[in-house]
Amino acid sequence: MARYTGPSCHRCRRLGEKLMLKGDKCSSPKCPLEKKSAALAGQRNLQFKRRRRVSDRGLRLLAKQKVRFSYGVLERQFRITFNRAAKLPGVTGDNLFMLLERRLDNIAYRLGFASSRPQARQLVMHGHILVDGHRVDIPSFVVTPGNVITWRGKSKQTEYYKSLLEENKGRTIPEWLSLDEENMAGTVTTLPGKDDLEARFDSKAIVEYYSR
Repeated sequence: MARYTGPSCHRCRRLGEKLMLKGDKCSSPKCPLEKKSAALAGQRNLQFKRRRRVSDRGLRLLAKQKVRFSYGVLERQFRITFNRAAKLPGVTGDNLFMLLERRLDNIAYRLGFASSRPQARQLVMHGHILVDGHRVDIPSFVVTPGNVITWRGKSKQTEYYKSLLEENKGRTIPEWLSLDEENMAGTVTTLPGKDDLEARFDSKAIVEYYSR
């Protein structure tokens, strides 16, 4: 299946939750979900209350789709990642999110190299990001503790990079990462822990969906 290229906000509206696919727009009043919430009033609210009840399987599917859309992973890739997580020791749901968090495109997003995961994926695919000094253009590349993520030399000459130097000052990043703001170099200090995972995702429902 080809990667989805339609409107990102359509996915957020369909799932009824912000997936942060448009960067800063998702946190601003311009977000379609914010506009929709402000517009709903009176009798219009009753239309949504009359919708038929979603089955348990449907709820599990929605939980899985929220994660898949948020990380920008195709169904086949997501299933492969899930199967890999199931073979690791520990809780499968936690292992799944740890593997997703360790994707190179997600690391670039977490470090503030991009305002959204789709933008971070584009940076990686265009060869702007280096891992331990080597160019890696595979967004699904899984980093390990000790890896250093930096910018390619030519990419540091762009206006986009220069603006990041100012925007990333004092930026809060996950505790399992460290960032040299002056050189825009990030280091994976340890594996992400359970407390570092996003609580808004229901990992149990995803495990139940694939275990049916």
